[in-house]
Amino acid sequence: MTTVQSIDRAFGLLEELALQPGGISDLARKVGLPTSTVARLLATLEGCHAVERDPDGTIYRIGPSIVTMAVSVDPTQSLLAVAQPHMVDLVDLVAEAVGLAVPAGYDIQYVGQVDCANPVQVRDWTGAKLPMHVVPSGLVVLAHWPEEAVERFLARRLDRYTINSMTDPDRLRERLEQIRVDGFVWAYEEFSEGINSVAAPLFNSTGAVVGALHSHGPGYRFPQDELVEIIGKRVAQTAASVSEALGHLS
Repeated sequence: MTTVQSIDRAFGLLEELALQPGGISDLARKVGLPTSTVARLLATLEGCHAVERDPDGTIYRIGPSIVTMAVSVDPTQSLLAVAQPHMVDLVDLVAEAVGLAVPAGYDIQYVGQVDCANPVQVRDWTGAKLPMHVVPSGLVVLAHWPEEAVERFLARRLDRYTINSMTDPDRLRERLEQIRVDGFVWAYEEFSEGINSVAAPLFNSTGAVVGALHSHGPGYRFPQDELVEIIGKRVAQTAASVSEALGHLS
């Protein structure tokens, strides 16, 4: 059977990175190719976000486009199946609906929700795709994208959905930096009036962000002022537990 050599070699690199992140020399040794060839292949893969580099620029790992494709194959049977029991526990803790979302291009797609017992609830957004900059689930994913991908996102037109929507690129850059520090983010009526929400990122075994865990509720009761930090940390802790179940080592 005829094969395309460059594709075969690129796939070999992806297989190695799926097992363990590595540098150019280390990867060249594992796949038996010259470092110059591996460097060119990684540059191409990085350009389409199939791989990404750590902040120091020397270690490569699986990128967001590969993660998004993998999750989209069967999110209900994969990520959602792992997260479901944790989502049920979180509903009991925060007394509001809890949902799961995954990146879909420059949008975030909601793939599952566990409702709370309160008779007054917000709608189930499962199946909906929303722009990343107006919902916490999108913001926490965006915060862990490579800098180049973030800049491409911010260079686009950022639509405003309510008077609270944040559309200024500089303010969004500051917000994304704060998310990386806090581990979660709140949004107050930024996509829909009357709905507040909080989210934290989910990571897989390679350290790549694969989605977000969020909780949302009516603005008049969620959150109570004294519980903002407590609920945010609870969501982040639960997201960390899901990430651990996915093989992520914090």
